Amino acid sequence: MIKFLDIEKITSSYEPELSAAIMRVVRKGWFVMGEETEAFEKEYADYIGTRHCIGVANGLDALRLILKAYLEMGIMKEGDEVIVPANTFIATILAITDNRLIPVFVEPDINNYNLDISLIEKEISNKTRAILVVHLYGRACWSEQLEELAEKYNLKLIEDNAQAAGALVPVNSHNMPRGMKKTPESYRRTGSLAHAAGHSFYPGKNLGALGDGGAVTTNDDDFAFVIRALANYGSVKKYVHNYKGLNSRLDEIQAAVLRVKLPRLDSDNQRRREIAQSYLNRILNPVIKLPDYMQSATDLINNENVWHLFVIRNHERDRLKQYLDEHGIQTLIHYPTPPHLQKAYREYSNMTFSLTEQIHNEVLSLPISQVMTKDEANEVIKVINSFSTNPCCFR
Repeated sequence: MIKFLDIEKITSSYEPELSAAIMRVVRKGWFVMGEETEAFEKEYADYIGTRHCIGVANGLDALRLILKAYLEMGIMKEGDEVIVPANTFIATILAITDNRLIPVFVEPDINNYNLDISLIEKEISNKTRAILVVHLYGRACWSEQLEELAEKYNLKLIEDNAQAAGALVPVNSHNMPRGMKKTPESYRRTGSLAHAAGHSFYPGKNLGALGDGGAVTTNDDDFAFVIRALANYGSVKKYVHNYKGLNSRLDEIQAAVLRVKLPRLDSDNQRRREIAQSYLNRILNPVIKLPDYMQSATDLINNENVWHLFVIRNHERDRLKQYLDEHGIQTLIHYPTPPHLQKAYREYSNMTFSLTEQIHNEVLSLPISQVMTKDEANEVIKVINSFSTNPCCFR
């Protein structure tokens, strides 16, 4: 069986450093808000390219806290609108509604599955306060047009960077949205592009902990102060609570684990790119819709995709999944049901987002990771190429 993601093998590849880091924390006897978390926050901020990193309990909390901070600062109020991709994991939407804000769904670009930035402006109203972009499947979602929209309408830009740690975006614009850090570099990492970004360190992520973990990154000093307080019961110092906060903190053991893994993130991502390139070059089955990169080499050159997931499409997705399973290849579906059709959001069930729904009916994620072998990739390619069905015209 070729596993979709061999977590055990990935974890073993960091030994003995991983066990040593865990034991270092255990021997210290300090497990929350200590030196390991402080050190990781500095190291991750330096890596991402922001002034601040605040470790939190998970990726959902990172997004929840970003919006909660803007509410506390008076930048938003309950009932305001946040533009968000319709094609995303439900956590992106949960963060919005948990703060009593209104998600305004925008369809994706069918070729890359990210939010279609060209469709945003017509959805902006006098209640719009932010655009929340998702770097879905590990591919950066960013453009000068997005920056210009934020500037024109005085909107906050927020990144959901749960899936794209390490991705790079060329910086060509000199007209960055207000409050963003201007740098002379030719590229920036996702997580440093917007006014604030939420990160996830769930074990299956490219930078994964041994449990839940997350972070908020930003260049805004005042905003970072509020985030740090909100994540610690709303406390600005012990037993002084200026905000109605949460208990959402990155613990010392997970911070120590992430410190071991962070130095290898770029090389791990590069290995994923190599596997992705092999898939792109050698999966030749005409009924399989590959990610839209074959005629866009600059995305690979500029490292805009860290290939958290390698997602293909087929109009007989479920039969394809069964076929691969029968041939010893484990796959997953990211995601079978879009947020607006989930029971939790029955109030949006009358909405139709045809491209989003098509994507969720057709996508299938192939195995990809930094520990996947060449032989395993070759076997996936061979089996995919042997699958037959009726050709489908993909839009």
